[in-house]
Amino acid sequence: MSFSKESIKSERSELRRRYGRLFDKVSSILFEADLKGINFETNTDEYEPEAGTILPRLTSAKSVDDVALIVYEEFCKWFGDDEAGLVSDYSEVAERIWRECNEIDQLQV
Repeated sequence: MSFSKESIKSERSELRRRYGRLFDKVSSILFEADLKGINFETNTDEYEPEAGTILPRLTSAKSVDDVALIVYEEFCKWFGDDEAGLVSDYSEVAERIWRECNEIDQLQV
């Protein structure tokens, strides 16, 4: 797996093409909630990698609780189980993502 600047940019462009504005909305929701304390106000793309792994899994979500579990599991992968906290820590973020998914109607992507 390549992590060059070009490959990362290409991957994010593909995610934006596939998920449209939902990619930016999920990234923004994660950035605003800043569950890991990495929002330094100038690094608005900081949660794009997590959004990129969360979005493909949302097709299986049937509820806000499912979304909370998906986000939690992805944060466990990205930050480690010890740093991820509790599933309940993701409730508000999950509600916002669920609402966006239903408004944008892209869970079928």
